[in-house]
Amino acid sequence: MATERRQRVLLGVLVVVLLALAIYRLLPATSATAPPSSNRQAVATRGTGRAEQATPAQGGAPDVHLEALEAEKPKPAGPDRNLFRYKPKAPPPPPPGPPPSIAPPVSAPVVTGPPPPPPLPPIPLKFIGVMGSEHSKIAVLSDSKGPPIPAKEGDVVLGQYRVLKIGVESVEVAYLDGRGRVTLRQSGQP
Repeated sequence: MATERRQRVLLGVLVVVLLALAIYRLLPATSATAPPSSNRQAVATRGTGRAEQATPAQGGAPDVHLEALEAEKPKPAGPDRNLFRYKPKAPPPPPPGPPPSIAPPVSAPVVTGPPPPPPLPPIPLKFIGVMGSEHSKIAVLSDSKGPPIPAKEGDVVLGQYRVLKIGVESVEVAYLDGRGRVTLRQSGQP
């Protein structure tokens, strides 16, 4: 019984190893690109699809310039050398030319005549509401200093303002001379 059990375990391990080997063989191999080569012949053979390097028998020995190795190396250009710049240095800017001639300032034309009239101060009244019937409307106004002021259309209020028209939710008021016409809404905002 122990040998039969041992055979089953060995058979199971063998099956697992064979499956792992089959999966490894079936998976596609990753293709890594070859690093660039400085050898021109190797570059030429890479384009043909052959993986082997060029040998001296195929094309001869590569050219080696030993005298270039022993030649004097160029010195750094100076403190303004930038290792990260790939362009040649820009030429210096041209010297500045003569300064531009300054034209005399042109003065603004002088306006003659009387100064414009100052703006009218806002009308300090608030519309509180409407009393009366549709034919005899009376607007109730307030100047926030005294008691409410009742006024009909055409009445003078506080000796400075005239009520022009009374509506359901607004009233039109102007100065006595007709300037500064304002519509006051019942919310109190002009």
